[in-house]
Amino acid sequence: MSSLIRPLQAEGIRHIINPRKGKGWERLQVRAIPTLPTQPPKKRKSKRVIWIIVLLCLVLLGVLFFRSPISKITDLRFIGNTMASEKQLSEASGLTTGSPYFFSQEEVAGAIQAKYPFIQSVQMEKHFPGKVTIYVKEFGTVAYELQTDGQVLACLENGSTVILKQEKQLVLEKPLLTNWTDANAEAVKKQLSVALASIPEGLLADISEIKYDPSDSFNDRVKIYTRSGFEVITTVSLLPDKIAYLSGIVETQEPGRITMLQADSYISYTNLLKENDGE
Repeated sequence: MSSLIRPLQAEGIRHIINPRKGKGWERLQVRAIPTLPTQPPKKRKSKRVIWIIVLLCLVLLGVLFFRSPISKITDLRFIGNTMASEKQLSEASGLTTGSPYFFSQEEVAGAIQAKYPFIQSVQMEKHFPGKVTIYVKEFGTVAYELQTDGQVLACLENGSTVILKQEKQLVLEKPLLTNWTDANAEAVKKQLSVALASIPEGLLADISEIKYDPSDSFNDRVKIYTRSGFEVITTVSLLPDKIAYLSGIVETQEPGRITMLQADSYISYTNLLKENDGE
């Protein structure tokens, strides 16, 4: 076959002799297709440059933003606080006007509650640009205690205490604790605060004074005096279970002495005077 086909090449034209087309030697001209050179893939330098420029612009915008007043707190408010001033809460939180607007809310709330145990919860609202509102919820006050130096302590429902501001000392609508100077009084007072938190609001408002009166049998015994004229002898540990009995006597009987220890008893002051006269 190689002897019958004789290729000739001149200026890119290949001549092929085909003997099957008659006596004369017919030549078919076929243009040869040159092979394409293998070229390495072009590097997309232009796209890389574009991405670098975009990245540099984003970095520049970020730097300008965090240095501008827009990224700072311009309006900081505390709502719901009565036992701590805004200045005290600001110092505890580390936030002031001009502080960075972006901060960890969990860390700020934890710092406030660690500094002031009488704060039950802290919630925040942020309104861009620059406005931050912090809502503070404090534990409720269940009693007050008058100190020997004249200061008034608020006893809270979680067992903690806080010194009242001068203007808050004028209205004492909760029970007043007296004679709480014993060595064991502090621990018992915390238990009492938690127990008072379970007493209905109406009955708690009727209690005017709670006196620490420990005995050999009951180291947490107390005497409770009500505004309606009752004297109640009980213990801090028994008070949550005995409160229903106390409520029933106060609402239905005339003033007298109520004992709520191992056994419950009630005697009116009228009968009590008769017993004392009889003795």
